[in-house]
Amino acid sequence: MPIYAGQTVTAGQLNRMQPVDYIGEATSALVASTSYQLIPGCSVTLTTQAANATYSVTGVFDCSVTTVHSANLMVGRLMVDGVGGSGLAIHAMDTLDRDTVVMVWRGTLPAVGSHTLQIEGVINAAGGAGTFLQYSRILVTIAEVV
Repeated sequence: MPIYAGQTVTAGQLNRMQPVDYIGEATSALVASTSYQLIPGCSVTLTTQAANATYSVTGVFDCSVTTVHSANLMVGRLMVDGVGGSGLAIHAMDTLDRDTVVMVWRGTLPAVGSHTLQIEGVINAAGGAGTFLQYSRILVTIAEVV
């Protein structure tokens, strides 16, 4: 919705015009398994005021390989309202190391109301071991239309 010259603009319209940031920081480590699990603390719940709000998410995965596997991967993904997003953060498990892996996502929240965005971690197959550590984070930026 455009704002016209001479139009009275409400506080609600101005609030929705500025992007709003939310952050979720890991509260404890996640020992990864072969099924996706929430990295503790890396979840953001927010309420949109307008339909078709856009989101931009940066997921930071603090990956530590504790048992090497030549082919397996530590993988991080975004979940939006219980649905997995496309694009994965990937860390090879072929050496004992600790790395920060980052992935970005962008999308639209079609409905007004409460939404939950979170990052999860997994090891893609049996064998090897790894942990998503305390410097894992999720940063969500929401922009709403007037």
